[in-house]
Amino acid sequence: MRIGTAVAIYFVIWWIVLFAVLPLKVRTQGEAGEVVPGTPASAPAQPELLLKAGLTTVLAGIVFALFWALMHSGIGLDDIPFLPKFSGAV
Repeated sequence: MRIGTAVAIYFVIWWIVLFAVLPLKVRTQGEAGEVVPGTPASAPAQPELLLKAGLTTVLAGIVFALFWALMHSGIGLDDIPFLPKFSGAV
């Protein structure tokens, strides 16, 4: 796998993991009882974005390492028993 391809795949994995991590530990301003004027009560009181970015980076690194290991293990779609075998002829 080339370095450009690896960076692009990591970038995509990072964004997917970010969207999974963003809702963790969210406390709304309404729950905290401190609604800032001009914002909805459902806005987060303390989003902790730096912590979530760090957690996303670590988790995306783990997911990418698993993806890289799977790509280099030699296992392919033809090794999955429930998929039909495809031949090159049409």
